[in-house]
Amino acid sequence: MSLAFSLTVPGQNIESYTQALKAIPILTVEEEQQLAIQYRNNEDTEAARTLVMSHLRFVVHIAHSYRGYGLPHADLIQEGNIGLMKAVKRFDPEVGVRLVSFAVHWIRAEIHEYILRNWRIVKVATTKAQRKLFFNLRGAKKRLGWLNAKEVDKIADDLGVTSKDVREMEMRLSMGDAAFDGSYDDNDEGEALTPAAYLEDNRFNPEEHVENHEFREHGNKRLRDALAQLDERSQDILTKRWLSEDKTTLQVLAKQYNISAERIRQIEKNAMQKMKKALVASA
Repeated sequence: MSLAFSLTVPGQNIESYTQALKAIPILTVEEEQQLAIQYRNNEDTEAARTLVMSHLRFVVHIAHSYRGYGLPHADLIQEGNIGLMKAVKRFDPEVGVRLVSFAVHWIRAEIHEYILRNWRIVKVATTKAQRKLFFNLRGAKKRLGWLNAKEVDKIADDLGVTSKDVREMEMRLSMGDAAFDGSYDDNDEGEALTPAAYLEDNRFNPEEHVENHEFREHGNKRLRDALAQLDERSQDILTKRWLSEDKTTLQVLAKQYNISAERIRQIEKNAMQKMKKALVASA
């Protein structure tokens, strides 16, 4: 079944797109499981849409790590979104993993495929003169095969470039496309000189980054919910004592509420115990 529903796509302003995605709530484990079961058992496209929309922010995180390949960030995100939809379609809620852990491989695969489709042209033609050569010389090569000195000079004169540029572009265009996965016997060090060996940005693991981000977001939400269960005075004391950048002393709070510093400490201790119980209950 195809996920044929309208999907938000990034425009020129990636920042606005990212901010809009932050307004979409992250699903709990139970919500995610229920929606996945609805889609799998009933082909409920609205459930699938909710699963996709709630994970679009993670696609942005993953796509961000591939921006060094000279390709539009919005296109990388859109390709990642396609991978996310494929992941939702194939996700099995009974395996016992979160959708984001399963989807990250599909998201990365689509982005990799997009980069590979565009990688050669990006590397072959990086300047205006090279791009002009690339598109014109391809047609000439189909008719002429390898160029002789006279043909090189004529093409260079027609396109307003040097003969050296023509020869260099001819060599680049004559190189065969490399397979994504190569043999590990390709060189003496046992490393395959193929896109699979250098395409991925290994400065950090996108899957780990996404999962850590989700964990932090979930933890922050639980903390806010637990804090909201306290009375206003307890909330204010805990916020100023522990959640503010400039922490307030017991003496300052005692003066603010016209009570002793020891009483402020007791309120703080009781509030911390209540929050601990609330956090345990929401785990």
